[in-house]
Amino acid sequence: MHTITLNTMQFYAHHGCFEEEQKIGTQFTVQLAFSGNFEAACLSDRLEDAVNYQEVYDKVKAEMERPSHLLENVAHRIVCSLLDSFPAITKVRVEISKINPPLGGQIESVSVATSLHRKDYLYMKRHHK
Repeated sequence: MHTITLNTMQFYAHHGCFEEEQKIGTQFTVQLAFSGNFEAACLSDRLEDAVNYQEVYDKVKAEMERPSHLLENVAHRIVCSLLDSFPAITKVRVEISKINPPLGGQIESVSVATSLHRKDYLYMKRHHK
């Protein structure tokens, strides 16, 4: 089992329940780790045998660009998008942090984290349509 991590991806996005957040937007960071058996890439040293980090980043970026009220929803969409797009990935963990959330005080960030195994995702897809 191998784990690949994309650290502190930064996005300006329009997620939040307040109208101002939806209009003005704010800064977010995303931490992402995904696991699987990537032995083919380890042995071949060929991008064709690997999960391409650029493609992973592009999937995360696409979900971050879709406005949402809840970070929980964005995190879930990211996890599902990666599991749908990359069969070699068996587990995904994502943490999204909203920088300087408008909560009425000095708060550096608020974060939501979620993780999902492929087997649980497939079960969920079959039983929650």
